[in-house]
Amino acid sequence: MEKSLNNFLAQFSIQDQGRLFAVSDEGKTQFEQIILKGIAIPVFANEFWTSKQRQSSSIHEISYRACFKAQLPRFFIKLFTEKRDVVYDPFSGRGTTGLEAGLLERKVILNDINPLSTILSRPRFFIPKLSEVEKRLESIPFSKKCKADIDLSMFYHPDTEAEIVSLKNYLSERAAEGKEDEADSWIRMVATNRLTGHSLGFFSVYTLPPNQALSPERQKKINRELEQEPEYRNTRAIILKKTKSLMRELSTTEIKDLRDCGRSAQFLNSDARQTQEIDSESVQLTVTSPPFLDVVQYADDNWLRCWFNGIDVDKINRQITIAKDVQTWSRFIQDNFRELYRITRARGWVAFEVGEVRSGRIKLEEYVVPAGLESGFECKGIVINKQKFTKTANIWGIKNNSKGTNTNRIVIFRK
Repeated sequence: MEKSLNNFLAQFSIQDQGRLFAVSDEGKTQFEQIILKGIAIPVFANEFWTSKQRQSSSIHEISYRACFKAQLPRFFIKLFTEKRDVVYDPFSGRGTTGLEAGLLERKVILNDINPLSTILSRPRFFIPKLSEVEKRLESIPFSKKCKADIDLSMFYHPDTEAEIVSLKNYLSERAAEGKEDEADSWIRMVATNRLTGHSLGFFSVYTLPPNQALSPERQKKINRELEQEPEYRNTRAIILKKTKSLMRELSTTEIKDLRDCGRSAQFLNSDARQTQEIDSESVQLTVTSPPFLDVVQYADDNWLRCWFNGIDVDKINRQITIAKDVQTWSRFIQDNFRELYRITRARGWVAFEVGEVRSGRIKLEEYVVPAGLESGFECKGIVINKQKFTKTANIWGIKNNSKGTNTNRIVIFRK
């Protein structure tokens, strides 16, 4: 075991070894090997990033289903890249990887087949002044006569609905006329995030957290069970409050770094298997987490956000790959790795975070490793980050969460 550990460590510089295998509060990094396709793959587990370390920036606080914490991409960006290197996420979601790369002065490419991803991520690279947002909100005409083209009465008070529809109409007109500017895009992003939620900081009556919109029928049931009716919410005030919260921890330098990054960044809405917009051998590091089998319905969960932004949910559902079985999912991942190999620089890296599905019966890393190898990458190992809540947690097994441990499982490849 010691010889295997030393052989693995030899692949990294002394500096990288210190970053990757540092001693945590829980003790030294734990090591074992698994055999996949006849190859011994090293597996390392430790609390590499924890809640005790640097908290992620307030600019990340936009909810999105199945997103990872900013500490994950930050760890690998610092480990495997230098300033001005290109960092990529083919399934960018709310833009966590890109924003963290921007804060670290890297170049960024973000891609997600759902255009909602760009709506949520791009404005946070171009942060307007608070006074500009406030002035713009005051200038938007709200009419109490406005009513949605679908029944939203189970979510909103009539006056709140009128404000939301007024804002929707304004943003739609600005976009159609080519006049949507940074202040408009910011307001669109914040309003999209505030549509539904479980506190007074959202436009809706009490419902699920904002990363998943319930169906109208399900919301009616919740309203009956809780004996609640939608009350008026001041949308302008809520947008402004959330704006202040997102900006609260940003320094002038960080705002400038994000803007500089955004000017050269690529924001794509392509199939990740076919990204002709990205130059071959241009990406130093990919940090991503792919769609997981059929456990997350990304478009359906965001149906209300899509409605607000004029996005066709049915079209997105047809485009998003939601595999029902692991064989279909594996073929999808294999095609993605072929494209990743094309765009990755020689000696570049991929950090591929995989989930735990079907009650732990499927370990997706066992399918990801062969896909990467067959595409030409070397698999350098599997890194398991664990945030341990009880002393009895099993970090090697798959049933970590039920045993009190929150884990990320990341497969590391190099070209």
